[in-house]
Amino acid sequence: MPFRTYNDLRNFVFVARYSSFSDAANRLCLTRGALSQQMKRLEAELGFELFRRSPRGIELTVNGRELLAIAEQSFARIETKIAQLSSVKDYSLTIGVTTYFASRWLSPRLMEFMRRHPQIRLRIQPMVDLINFTDEDIDIAIRWGNGKWQDRQIEELFICPAWPTGNQASYEAVKRKGVEKAFANFTLLRDREDSNVWSEWFLAADLDETIRLDTLTILDPNVRVQAVSDGQGIALNDDLVKDEIENGKLYRLSPVALNSYGYFLAYNEANIQKPEVVHFINWIKSA
Repeated sequence: MPFRTYNDLRNFVFVARYSSFSDAANRLCLTRGALSQQMKRLEAELGFELFRRSPRGIELTVNGRELLAIAEQSFARIETKIAQLSSVKDYSLTIGVTTYFASRWLSPRLMEFMRRHPQIRLRIQPMVDLINFTDEDIDIAIRWGNGKWQDRQIEELFICPAWPTGNQASYEAVKRKGVEKAFANFTLLRDREDSNVWSEWFLAADLDETIRLDTLTILDPNVRVQAVSDGQGIALNDDLVKDEIENGKLYRLSPVALNSYGYFLAYNEANIQKPEVVHFINWIKSA
């Protein structure tokens, strides 16, 4: 039958060290009577006596001394290993990302990173403005665009071309009028006030972009997707809206795409010295 009373065995080591039930009981925050009962229970399970009891106190038997030697050694090894494991450095890593990218691409993959790197405490910081992230304690951000930023170190994650999307009514208008005439009447949804992404698309499509007053800036890309679906305008999106395309909530309005656009890693140069940042970059670029 397997041995069961390991807690009693641990307390036996204390009794043997102090050579006194009273002193050991005080150390263990037990009553002397409770500790004495534990030792009797331990002796009963072991099948041999551990102590010789006399009016003058207690003394270990031969079997007791042999058990003490192996028990002290074993518990010492356990305590040493616990100390070693507890001293493993715990890293924290904060990723700045839009809820759009987090929910549509990053979240389904994160469990694999956590499985590979259990020592890294990961925090996902939802952000709208991924340009100025210094105050958010962001270690690394995932930006959408063409990668032409000078304020941070930039690494390409993957290219995901952007193209115009609209709801069914917008799609029907394009079929009836053609892209140029239909687009002249659409409200253009932008990701930032100073964004020139639509200008780039009009240039790529070889269309004139007149001064447009009918624009609407919606910073949050998930809200922008919903606004397109609700008919508030058209927006540039990418393959991450494939579910909306497949279920008919969104329609691609033109085959012309911004082929240099996609998702990029952005971080301060000093952060690349952090092992947790290196681990994350290596993982996400192969995910």
